[in-house]
Amino acid sequence: MVDGLRSSVWLYRGLFLLIALVLLFAKLLPLGSVAGDWPGPDLLLCVIFAWATRRPDYLPVLLLAGVLLVEDMILMRPPGLWTALIVTAVEFIRSRVALTRELAFMAEWALVAALMVGALLIYRVIFALSFLPQSGFGFALMQTLWSILCYPLVVLASRFVFDLRKPATGEVDDYGRRL
Repeated sequence: MVDGLRSSVWLYRGLFLLIALVLLFAKLLPLGSVAGDWPGPDLLLCVIFAWATRRPDYLPVLLLAGVLLVEDMILMRPPGLWTALIVTAVEFIRSRVALTRELAFMAEWALVAALMVGALLIYRVIFALSFLPQSGFGFALMQTLWSILCYPLVVLASRFVFDLRKPATGEVDDYGRRL
């Protein structure tokens, strides 16, 4: 018999996969593709960071790497580069789960913003060192800024729509293990 905690973990993992597939499908739709338009936010990146700061156990590394690698392939980015950067950033957050649990939202937002900008800069530097063609820096920076601004909305949606919240300091699961 499956216990409630274990089934909810798998439910949230499946929900993350469904959200990722819907967002990836939305990226592929030819909506608002007029030249000169502002880029939209990377909502999948916001969802990844929101879930990683709240419940990192719902976002295993293999699931995250698989979703990001599929996104790299479909969006025709160099396979694995963006995946490696984001997985590294998520593991940075995961290794500091006790710290992020205690952070106020503004500090968490600043941490996530720094990780997003850092990933963008490293991505651009690697492209430049490899002499690969890339879009203008302003375009990529604008997308990152939109993503940073949309992060609180994604956190609110995750909290109130999916009931994804940070565990309290002394909270335990059904087996008495600390969360």
